[in-house]
Amino acid sequence: MTDAPAPRLWAGRTLALIGIILVAANLRTAVTALSPIVTQISVDLPLNPVTIGVLGMLPPICFAVFGILTPVLTRRIGLENVLLLSLGAIVVGSLLRGFSGSVAVLLLGSVITFAGLGSGNVLLPPLVKKYFPDRIGLVTSLYATMLSVSTLVPPLLAVPVADTAGWRTSLGMWAVLALFAMVPWITMLVRHRTSAQATPVIDEAEPALLGKIWGSSIAWAITIVFAVSALNAYAMFAWLPQLLIQSAGASAAEAGTMLSLYAAMGIPAAILIPVLAARMKNVALLVYLGVASFLVGYGGLVLFPTTGTWFWVAVAGLGPLLFPLALVLINLRTRTHAGSVALSGFIQSVGYVIGAFGPLVVGVLHDATDGWLWPLLFLMATALVAVVAGTVIGRPHLLEDDLARRR
Repeated sequence: MTDAPAPRLWAGRTLALIGIILVAANLRTAVTALSPIVTQISVDLPLNPVTIGVLGMLPPICFAVFGILTPVLTRRIGLENVLLLSLGAIVVGSLLRGFSGSVAVLLLGSVITFAGLGSGNVLLPPLVKKYFPDRIGLVTSLYATMLSVSTLVPPLLAVPVADTAGWRTSLGMWAVLALFAMVPWITMLVRHRTSAQATPVIDEAEPALLGKIWGSSIAWAITIVFAVSALNAYAMFAWLPQLLIQSAGASAAEAGTMLSLYAAMGIPAAILIPVLAARMKNVALLVYLGVASFLVGYGGLVLFPTTGTWFWVAVAGLGPLLFPLALVLINLRTRTHAGSVALSGFIQSVGYVIGAFGPLVVGVLHDATDGWLWPLLFLMATALVAVVAGTVIGRPHLLEDDLARRR
């Protein structure tokens, strides 16, 4: 007797695969679509540095909040129904952003949009587990790649579309992509395809274990690495175009392209860092590499903003390698599944909340100093904090052992 071969990737689940890829295509578009066209929006709406900072801090805050709420909703109304709600939120929020007649409406539309994005972040892994249990690695790689694409494409299109059709179209057009993403899931629900498969439960941390983690040095070290990556990345997503326009003399289109370059540097990092971290004896070296990338990139933008600008942006874009590193450390520094789930919940909730202050503080410093020196020095200082965390991460100890010593 021979084992039955695994079903072909597409066999009977083409709609699910297309649906997963289309969902991933929506989960970063709104994050990087606005900052390249701030100048055009400011003609109609009064966007001061603090407001731009608030817009920049909304994604990580919504990711943290709706990362907690989504599992509760899923248990009540089902995985696919919550997914459709999240896509609907992206549609409604994108349209509100596009038709904004005031800053308040722009902020409301952004909150709704990022709520949909935050929910979608949580839903993708169980969707893959439900429909592709035999191809988890492959399908995860496909949607992770699409996430990167959805980060770097909007800055490339934002300025040309805004110049041609106006900034409202540039922001609101992403609602169309979310509508397309809804089609395969609505079709599957109408055909009752989802009822034949068991819905996996979205893992949640045990409250008792989550409470103990607050005293763990390894948990805080990884959280700091995650937070430093989030703080710097979202600060750049919000402010890099304006920084380049004002200090490097870049045009709006050039600044948008360089924001895409910054985002694109995360693709090789996402591919290589988890592999390297799993094989290296001292993963602290990767933390130091990320910190050095931030320092060199920001230092170049401070000292030589008009010379080699593309190079400085690309080097700074390597700094967020700390993000995939923190994610893989969740498994490398835990012994049990329960420990991994608890550590993941702690890191992402606390890390995103800390990271949310990056865009706001940069905006306040820019407003107070009317320049970019102090905002960049602030970001360099935050990067240095990760060096201390790296010394803790470099010691090969596990979360469960850390908690056992504290009993």
